[in-house]
Amino acid sequence: MSVQEEIRSLLNSSLSPSYLEVEDFSDEHAGHDGNPESKPEGTHIRIEIVSSSFVEKSKVEQHRMVYSLIQPWIDRGLHAITLDTREPGFSQEIKRE
Repeated sequence: MSVQEEIRSLLNSSLSPSYLEVEDFSDEHAGHDGNPESKPEGTHIRIEIVSSSFVEKSKVEQHRMVYSLIQPWIDRGLHAITLDTREPGFSQEIKRE
């Protein structure tokens, strides 16, 4: 199972999101300072998530919830995370341009 799939599975089971997108874009950073070994996955990810677990939580609290869940991957080299968290009914449609 890829890092992307592992993180998606954990977030699905832990936060029961109504929307979840996990994208690994580590390959775009191969050879950069943060990825000198040119690892093909697991160093740079984007997470977009809508979950009722975030209701009445500040953005900081929402992000802490996600970061605490993905800490094992951070410990193994994940170091660039783009995170968009939302609660249902609050701009639930996440649109990427």
